[in-house]
Amino acid sequence: MNLTNQKHLFSISEDVTYLNIAAISPSFKAVEQAGLDAVLQKSKPYTIPTSDFFDPVTEVKSLFSKLIDNDEPERIASIPSVSYGMATVANNIKLKPNDEILVIEEQFPSNIYAWKKLADKYDAKIITIASPNLKENNAKQWNQDLLDHITNKTAVVALGQIHWSNGTIFDLKAIRAKTNEHNALLIVDGSQTIGAFPFSIKDIQPDALICAGYKWLFGPYGCGYAYYGSYFDQGEPIENNWSNRLHSENFSTLTNYEDEYKPFANRYVVGESGNFIYVKMQIEALKQIIEWTPKAIQDYCKSISIEATKQLTELGCQIEHPDYRTHHLFGVKLPEHLDLNKLKSELQKQQIYISFRGQFIRVSCHLFNTESDFDKLVNCIKSII
Repeated sequence: MNLTNQKHLFSISEDVTYLNIAAISPSFKAVEQAGLDAVLQKSKPYTIPTSDFFDPVTEVKSLFSKLIDNDEPERIASIPSVSYGMATVANNIKLKPNDEILVIEEQFPSNIYAWKKLADKYDAKIITIASPNLKENNAKQWNQDLLDHITNKTAVVALGQIHWSNGTIFDLKAIRAKTNEHNALLIVDGSQTIGAFPFSIKDIQPDALICAGYKWLFGPYGCGYAYYGSYFDQGEPIENNWSNRLHSENFSTLTNYEDEYKPFANRYVVGESGNFIYVKMQIEALKQIIEWTPKAIQDYCKSISIEATKQLTELGCQIEHPDYRTHHLFGVKLPEHLDLNKLKSELQKQQIYISFRGQFIRVSCHLFNTESDFDKLVNCIKSII
């Protein structure tokens, strides 16, 4: 599928260059409308049927499953955040003293704090695999270093499908194979890839996939998704809400208290997961992403950004080789002599929105962007250099 620009589906002003979807996405007009309709329905609660607490959630699970190539929608749980999903994972892992948890240098905090707490609890160790900081083949060496550190001491490997600030791709297939050899768990944060970069549960077979919903999945802030594999089938949730118990759909028997949880990931859903405002917005977003396909989104982002990355490299910027990074999100290391404060001021003046990470800028794009957006960014950086 060859996609064309889709800016007409969004409400982004023509004078705004938004290259920061990795921070938070704009809503489609359809998502916006779904939210407004649901808010108005809340004004008339007598129009909200009991089925609205359950059926839309089932639809969301099915749609998200389709997106990640998962045949078991009941392994999907609605969560409010990545930290919630990671806390659930950590709550159900037991370690031995000196076991190792492998993470990546400068990993996002929500995928660090849970592991530090778990390591402290069991006197285990956090092993951080640092970037080699090579000018060439950095991603290739980083992946090799990670694989080399997976040993019989490794209990958990927890990382993103890519590095959240520079787009470096981690070879999850190879990592999964190595973790299987050493009976280690693989926990993946898909917040910066799911929806914009291909991912298959069948191919990777992670023990858990945790994903924020407000970035590349275009959901509202405060929603997310978690896939839990068989390792977690009999685990303990971090909260006990009425809807994760068997027979909770029958409101008339709710006080016949039930000891048994619903099967698979249903035990891990957050309370009020049937939020009929958020869920209806998520449904519209997931339908559109599935229609587009992550592969086609990735191809489009490459087509509008590849020339700009060549020009930036010629200006003295450092960018990972295109074969080892994503195209919807990538980091640009700026020349050391460049005045960052001056650049930030000029970007603000021209309404160009990106993220700064030290001497790096993180650029993230989607179907509402065009090649001219990248021309504008390049010209802005040129004016400062």
